[in-house]
Amino acid sequence: MKNSAETIENLIDQQDVSFISSVDENGYPNTKAMLAPVKRNGIKTFYWHTNSPSMRIKQYRNNQKACIYFCDKHSFRGVMLKGIMEVIDDVDIKKEIWKDGFSMYYQGGRDGGDFIILRFTAETGRYYSNFRSEDFDIV
Repeated sequence: MKNSAETIENLIDQQDVSFISSVDENGYPNTKAMLAPVKRNGIKTFYWHTNSPSMRIKQYRNNQKACIYFCDKHSFRGVMLKGIMEVIDDVDIKKEIWKDGFSMYYQGGRDGGDFIILRFTAETGRYYSNFRSEDFDIV
């Protein structure tokens, strides 16, 4: 695939929804729709915010293996990235990610509530387009 990282970044940037998957205590995948990541570094690192008491946080703390997925339903293209999801409670990262409108979701605000960050680091991926799939490594 020509310009694979650029093609995948463009696909991701056009999506309002992303899907994240974790592994539960019985070894089964659990997938959840989320808003688009709030921050992204290429196709290697992605950030989301969520509530710390969520089921997903417990699952990622027990098993960091994760998968994320983005799809364009109009062109029937998609990308799956596999890697590690970390639960981040770092003050500096929280400050960078926080937006004033988030206070409606996090009662205690950035520092006093259940606001927490998920950071996904991709290792491999699979891109689907034009009835073909292609695996790739992420460096």
